[in-house]
Amino acid sequence: MTLTQLRYLVAIADAGLNITLAAERVHATQPGLSKLLRQLEDELGFQLFHRKGRSLHAITHAGTHVLERARVILAEAANIRSIAANLRNESHGTLRIATTHTQARFALPSAVASLSRSYPQVSVHLQPVSDSDVMSLLEGGQVDLAIVSTAAGAPPPSGIALPAYRWNRIVLVPGNHPLARHKHAPSLQQLAAHPIISYDSSLKPESSLARAFHAANLHPQIAMTASDADLIKTYVREGLGIGVLAEMAFQPELDTDLRELDADQLFEPCTTWIVLRRESVLREYALDFISVFAPHLERRAVSRALANGTAGASWTGVPHWRERKVPHKVAELAVEVE
Repeated sequence: MTLTQLRYLVAIADAGLNITLAAERVHATQPGLSKLLRQLEDELGFQLFHRKGRSLHAITHAGTHVLERARVILAEAANIRSIAANLRNESHGTLRIATTHTQARFALPSAVASLSRSYPQVSVHLQPVSDSDVMSLLEGGQVDLAIVSTAAGAPPPSGIALPAYRWNRIVLVPGNHPLARHKHAPSLQQLAAHPIISYDSSLKPESSLARAFHAANLHPQIAMTASDADLIKTYVREGLGIGVLAEMAFQPELDTDLRELDADQLFEPCTTWIVLRRESVLREYALDFISVFAPHLERRAVSRALANGTAGASWTGVPHWRERKVPHKVAELAVEVE
């Protein structure tokens, strides 16, 4: 049994049992990957996957247990490499971040730019995905950290969650919209009278947006949803409805044709979290990135939380988005977005 075989096994599972896709992700040939998988099954004495013809159909019961341990072994192998690289004071490598489109587009650029200036040999791989997929990528070991938001200050259920900042939703309307003429913040009743455009997650019953309207016994029309805040703004401009989205997605200097309406009292505030895998060893540049993105997260405390496998006591001084101090953006930055 080799680490390569285990890596291929995990790649197949994470590719939805698509061997061709798995081979591409691990830079191997499909026949080579299939051969090593067969060798591993021969050594273990049982099949790891159910097959239909030449295709993999499902993971076997035994395969599920092997896959779970394979992920642990590969994670520990990666930890050993990180320890060695830190001891050698290496300043090159890769930082893989899973997050949502809104965070990648509006919250992360300054911190990534700062990291690039400090570590020019570090490649940053952003994977903007839906809310539901962010944690799956982290738990599957495909990224080093996740940046995700939750409502009402509740941390994500898995991993070590470090609070980065708090934020509120806003309402965006075209400048000529009837709500734009109001001097006061709109009410839920006023919002419900118009079609609404918001994030995909707003369709879920547990969404704080959905809960707010439900508590007021209101049933607004969700005219459209999208995972990308820029798309939401585009269709607000086209008159499909009013936008309800994260406040960091509004850029007054660019969105001059849109009017921002205060919604602080209408919806629960949210918290954006940096989530790490338990028992993971981070590279020094990853710890520096966290310090830049969330300066109130003292570096030693983050390292202690990782060592203890828990975020420990509640963090104090978590800033609101409007209070954050972030590095100035640089003119040019090469960030690979997958």
